[in-house]
Amino acid sequence: LSYWGWKGTQKDIAAYLKPNPSDKNVMPSEMEAFVEEMTDFQAVVRVGGDLETLKAFISAGFPVIAAKGFEGAGFTGWMGHYQVLIGYDDAGSEFLGMDSFYGTEEKPALPLPYENLPTQWRPFNYIFLVVYPPEREPELLAAMGEYVDSTRAEQIAADRASTEIYSVTGQAQFFAWFNRGTSLMRLQDYYGAAQAYDAAFEVYASLDKNDRPWRMMWYQTGPYYSYYFTGRYWDVINLATNTVDYSDQPYLEETYYWRARAKGALGDMGGASADIQTCVEYHPGFTPCLQLASDLGLPQP
Repeated sequence: LSYWGWKGTQKDIAAYLKPNPSDKNVMPSEMEAFVEEMTDFQAVVRVGGDLETLKAFISAGFPVIAAKGFEGAGFTGWMGHYQVLIGYDDAGSEFLGMDSFYGTEEKPALPLPYENLPTQWRPFNYIFLVVYPPEREPELLAAMGEYVDSTRAEQIAADRASTEIYSVTGQAQFFAWFNRGTSLMRLQDYYGAAQAYDAAFEVYASLDKNDRPWRMMWYQTGPYYSYYFTGRYWDVINLATNTVDYSDQPYLEETYYWRARAKGALGDMGGASADIQTCVEYHPGFTPCLQLASDLGLPQP
């Protein structure tokens, strides 16, 4: 946003997206909504991106936000992170990225080798977000190529995941199965998605404890959708409960929302109401939980 001349600050955005500073995650879709509802700019989010697409955006003058996984910076285990890519150098085979963990005031932009990005990007299904002024939309669409069609992007991502499932092992294979589930879920193949997530969690269970990306459900909620819409309400509840129990600060409003929804489907209105209350305590005004309370005929928290 600041690249395009927006005068707000991170605190202005946080007040809208993350009113509780301890909230563990802000999703790309939430950032997209902020841009379109609270600024004069537009945003687009797609999955299944590749290095050439990133370079096409940058060449056309559009910085790109990529969600990626990483380990380090004083944190234990794998976690999610956002990075703004602002340049690239084919001769050096590297992108130039603004990084809130590793950048400094003197050197805010750091190199990211081409060979490293796919591994880091894979856990988030190669998702990217681009902010743009409305009058620049024709240029943006030209840079997007076939990613203009969101359904096509999901198909690209699903196909890539299907290939990677058999070309990678270990933690990477968990991410590949998870990505396949996420794209099938977004294509509304909930049964196929649930099977892919089942396979992902089987791989997860086989990993060494230190290699398990236990924060995964902080960032991506596809399994909740898929299990819920295939009637696997107890799987939603058990997965949500494990996610909450494994965090010492479970400020995960989406997790409480899905557990409340599954409890409501099973007729446990008391449990649903309690989870909705917790959801709104952790994220005041969180619309999905407020709507769920209304849908279930429960008092507004």
